[in-house]
Amino acid sequence: MRMSESIDAGFATRQVHIGSAAAQATPRTVPIHLTAGFTFDAFDDAAAHFGSGDGFGYTRTGNPTVDAVERKLASLEGGAEALLLASGQAALAVALLGLVSAGEHVVSSTHIYEGTRGLLLDNLSRAGVTADFVEDIHDPDAWRALIGPHTRVLFAESIANARNDVLDIAAVAAVAAEHGIPLVIDNTFATPYLVRPLEHGADVVIHSASKFLAGQGAALGGVVVDSGRFDADRAGGRFPQLTESTRTGGASPWQRHGGRARMAYLRETVAPRLGPTPSPLNAFLIGQGAETLSLRVERQSANALAIARWLEGRPEVESVDYVGLASHPDHALGARYLRGGSGSVFTFTLRGGIDAARVFVESLRIITHMTHLGDVRTLVLHPATTSHAGRTDEERRSHGVHPGTLRLSVGIEDASDLVADLEQALVAIAARAAVLERSAA
Repeated sequence: MRMSESIDAGFATRQVHIGSAAAQATPRTVPIHLTAGFTFDAFDDAAAHFGSGDGFGYTRTGNPTVDAVERKLASLEGGAEALLLASGQAALAVALLGLVSAGEHVVSSTHIYEGTRGLLLDNLSRAGVTADFVEDIHDPDAWRALIGPHTRVLFAESIANARNDVLDIAAVAAVAAEHGIPLVIDNTFATPYLVRPLEHGADVVIHSASKFLAGQGAALGGVVVDSGRFDADRAGGRFPQLTESTRTGGASPWQRHGGRARMAYLRETVAPRLGPTPSPLNAFLIGQGAETLSLRVERQSANALAIARWLEGRPEVESVDYVGLASHPDHALGARYLRGGSGSVFTFTLRGGIDAARVFVESLRIITHMTHLGDVRTLVLHPATTSHAGRTDEERRSHGVHPGTLRLSVGIEDASDLVADLEQALVAIAARAAVLERSAA
């Protein structure tokens, strides 16, 4: 109940209550509901909320701003429902913890983000969850060979870091379906503008929304999108948390939500108890960014292709790993799955190893040196000493990461300016080598 502004009350009471409700209006953009909780109009409204989950009571369990962005992202991925979380890592953790229990098993592509690999090997392993990694991700039999009676998830990235390996989503989804387990895809690099894995048989998609979805590098967030196609019969008892009565004897998520049982369990049981709640302000920024996703990704992909082609012709460059190039081993697969471009994150390897890479990075004037991707700005990083530093030399080589390898996340700047910046950095390598040669003489 709103306090009347004409009420006769003390100063301290008025400073707390007067003006605490905004005038009714219809904003053009989604309002930022920056509040910990929401008031209930009637006594029974609180009980109804806690009983059915309808409406909003506390931002950790739901918020109108967050809800609006979730509906947008679910639609863009072609999913039934989405759950927005505080970071991409939170999205991954919540998705996996909703599907695996102690004594169970995950089969993952070996070409994954190091934070994901660490979660599987260092964190979930302590909870009794094991993981095996597929080297030849293009071979469905390689996936089948690692699936056992306790396997509960197949996991991969649509476009992998750092070599631009493209997953044959439909082929791996078919293997998952054979065993009644879900295929979870990290679609951060590709974005739903280029490929929507749920349309190719995947069951769950995650994103680091901090990247392309937000686009501006200002907000952290992550999202889980579910297909809504969970089938208890096909799952065959592998997910009792979804199909059996609750601890208090209540109806199971499957009984209450049918095909949306996975998402219901994440939303009701996993995310609110672990607490990786997104800020409504960050949700707003992600939602605003998503409104221009297609424009940015199209421009970034076009820029990336132009730059990759230019780099491929430079004598200072040993190799370019960009799926948009005909020279990439997954070029045909990329053309089959990726619509509207080939993405904008790729690696190239300089001749001259780490010394050349150091000079190159420190000579750039427009391109930004930082740990991030999917920004409107072009970014560069040296994977061997950063994102892949925890891998062995052999593992790095097998994933296309060498001492001279650099990763570019191409932005929306004028391509000619980016090429000019890259060119002067390449010239700086030769100039530095000449100085060292004269010093040695």
